[in-house]
Amino acid sequence: MSLEQKSHYVAVGGHTLHVRAIGPAVPVHGEPLLMVHGAIENGRIFYTESGKGLACFLARHGYQVYVADLRGRGASQPAIAEQAEHGQFELITEDIPALHRWVRERHGGASVHWLAHSWGGVLMASTLVRYPELAAQVASLLFFGTKRSVSVQGPERWFKVDLVWNRLAPWLARRQGFFAARRYKVGADDEPLRYLEESIPWVKGEPWVDPHDGFAYDSAAAAVPWPPVWMIAARRDKVLGHPIDVQRFLDEMGAKGRFTLLAQANGNRLDYDHINMLTAPQAQEDHFPAIAEWLKAPPAR
Repeated sequence: MSLEQKSHYVAVGGHTLHVRAIGPAVPVHGEPLLMVHGAIENGRIFYTESGKGLACFLARHGYQVYVADLRGRGASQPAIAEQAEHGQFELITEDIPALHRWVRERHGGASVHWLAHSWGGVLMASTLVRYPELAAQVASLLFFGTKRSVSVQGPERWFKVDLVWNRLAPWLARRQGFFAARRYKVGADDEPLRYLEESIPWVKGEPWVDPHDGFAYDSAAAAVPWPPVWMIAARRDKVLGHPIDVQRFLDEMGAKGRFTLLAQANGNRLDYDHINMLTAPQAQEDHFPAIAEWLKAPPAR
């Protein structure tokens, strides 16, 4: 099935968010997909212009897919290097709700499947907790390597989380005005200082309470009529989306969801890691087909 790719731009809070629309000439399935990336990433984790990635795979299977670059990331404007006053609060309260509304309006008010990688799932879940009325408009939640806090210990955690993310990144951001992750080759995109300051307490395991305005996600989550949830973790994801922490976040959400561990011991072709669960060529014939089938008919709420 041939694909059409086109960039769109959504104005939100003084920013212009880039959205890559990927789909067949005539979509087979009526419910569109919205994809959101994680920290120090952009939407390219899901697609390439040559047709690789989960977004392109699902588009070839008849889905209309929209891959977002959150404010300042990817092709969104202005870039973080030019304007870095926002944090994750604006992504939760402005970007994701606006993107969701924009996708629904393009599809006659249809329900939207939400998909996310890593911290993008935390942002999406937090949006639904703040605005539970949106849950009825969300067909399903499908998160890859999504954890809210890191509980596992070891050298990789001490280096990537305790040293780089919790200490070095904020120090550099205070000096430069933002964390230039691309320059230091530790990520695909940059992050503002406020984003770091608002996410670090959660990564450390502090309560699921918004550092910006004190909103208590942890207590409010119990009242959310969660859509069907599928959390996918990877065997070789040692820190950034460790299976233990992915399961912990599913429990913290209070959602009755499906949990899958991608591992050779479970019949997969690879012991996947945090990134190649979405980028490895083997995924095209491994877990991607199961995702396409699940989206056709998620479990009942």
